[in-house]
Amino acid sequence: MLSDNVSRIVDARVKDPGAIAAAAARRVRATSLLGEHGKAMIVAADHPARGANGVGSDPTAMADRFALLDRLCVALERPGVTGVLGTADILEDLLLLGVLDGKSVFGSMNRAGLAGSVFEIDDRFTGYDAETIAAMGFDGGKMLTRIALEDPATPSVLENTARAVNELNDRRLVAMIEPFVSVRHDGRIRNDLSPGAVIKSITIASGLGRRTAYTWLKLPVVADMERVLASSTLPALLLGGEVEDPDAAFASWGRALKLPTAQGLVVGRSLLYPSDGDVAGAVDRAVSLL
Repeated sequence: MLSDNVSRIVDARVKDPGAIAAAAARRVRATSLLGEHGKAMIVAADHPARGANGVGSDPTAMADRFALLDRLCVALERPGVTGVLGTADILEDLLLLGVLDGKSVFGSMNRAGLAGSVFEIDDRFTGYDAETIAAMGFDGGKMLTRIALEDPATPSVLENTARAVNELNDRRLVAMIEPFVSVRHDGRIRNDLSPGAVIKSITIASGLGRRTAYTWLKLPVVADMERVLASSTLPALLLGGEVEDPDAAFASWGRALKLPTAQGLVVGRSLLYPSDGDVAGAVDRAVSLL
């Protein structure tokens, strides 16, 4: 089945590139960003475009595009999954496979801050723009916004994020900001996940743009989430990241989802590459939290 799907994608890309736009035009759009359970369950798959292909001890796990698509198809078929987040290459493959009907779709916008690079903070917009997100009939765009107070690239990061927020809000599309306070340690960028740092990132991100009616936040689950989420009234989606202790992670997600601004989960690697290999089981467990 996987080889058949790959052949379909490659044939379309070689012989009929217009099939992608046609698939987007006929896609049945989601009627709501939230599922029947009243929360969003979005599967994230935009990691490879930033060169972040590792999962656990395997540094190239997500670089196998055929396997990634197979896992995404399994996840998107599970009851309660409301949407997907990805770059154009991945979302177009999923469109050609016909698995996005009834799902919310978010385009990843800035991927230039390659993992491990000296210019990682300078996260320029190299993916989707608001115009294309609207033309494709998608629901919004996501932007990673790392705030490094000692890095001179940070002002341009904030300016470019604000511009994307404006352009998405003007089109009544969700602007999903994923903010972090980041520091460089031993030559590598690390996100500060202390409650105080996350609160600072939220208050900065919440003020970006000339309108915020369609702005949502994508936030890590950290200690003291009640105080963290009290720092903004913007809707918040909780991110999963790479999980070392699944039981602890799921418990923390469940507690955070009870808070008033928490509107659901955006989870990628921990659902697509669970330690036991059971993608369907991991997704179902996450959905049960909603």
